[in-house]
Amino acid sequence: MARRSRHRLLLLLLRYLVVVLGYHKAYGFSAPKDQQVVTAVEYQEVILACKNPKKTTSSRLEWKKLGRSVSFVYYQQALQGEFKDRAEMIDFSIRIKNVTRNDAGKYRCEVSAPSEQGQNLEEDTVTLEVLVAPAVPSCEVPASALSGTVVELRCQDKEGKPAPEYTWFKDGVRLLGDSRLDSQSTNSSYTVNTKSGTLQFNTVSKLDSGEYSCEARNSVGYRRCPGKRMQVDDLNISGIIAAVVVVALVISICGLGVCYAQRKGYFSKETAFQKSSSSSKATTMSETDFKHTKSFVI
Repeated sequence: MARRSRHRLLLLLLRYLVVVLGYHKAYGFSAPKDQQVVTAVEYQEVILACKNPKKTTSSRLEWKKLGRSVSFVYYQQALQGEFKDRAEMIDFSIRIKNVTRNDAGKYRCEVSAPSEQGQNLEEDTVTLEVLVAPAVPSCEVPASALSGTVVELRCQDKEGKPAPEYTWFKDGVRLLGDSRLDSQSTNSSYTVNTKSGTLQFNTVSKLDSGEYSCEARNSVGYRRCPGKRMQVDDLNISGIIAAVVVVALVISICGLGVCYAQRKGYFSKETAFQKSSSSSKATTMSETDFKHTKSFVI
């Protein structure tokens, strides 16, 4: 009895699996596949392959680009949108002739075909990564600096993918990442950050004067910014002292002028004039008030 019950249980399980598989095919579900990742260089061509082993004349193919909104790439046996002019179909795959950075993203091909159990749908997803060469980097180089101060030069590119690394040049000669490793360097205080693109002098000197340029480079290409000159000068102590002396002399002369004016009585005369003017006004006002009072009494 136990063996018969086990046998019946196995038969029931097999029937259940058959029903599930039939439902799976009839309603268009397919087993998940490993996602493809395709890498292409910008402005070159790439093929997005739809790996579907079952290709028949009755199969219907659709390509979609996924994202915030789903857009058709290939629909009703025709390429759609901007892909009309720069792509073509090779069997179930798409050949993009001129890839741009805007093409990067996730694509999905959907192949549906009739089967004995109903409509069968198979899907394949492809992720397209577009590599972009750096543009001419933006370089910030101060035109002048004082000897002994901290000076930082900056270099940045926002287009390269993958993110580029940076190299600085002085008068056309490459500067190493650490000045202690540079036998040609006359300044042992600078450091280069190849990731952020900064060149920093902890104590800049007159020997650091020269023309500086920066290069951004990744696996696709490289670009360099035009050279800019930085002039480093010593702090002019004698000039500062002379300026302080001149300012002190001007202040002293102004003070002497004020004292001289007070001794000559320029300020007292002006005060007396103001007092006499105010007293005359007061006298005039009192006489006017007296006249008004007298007329009122009469």
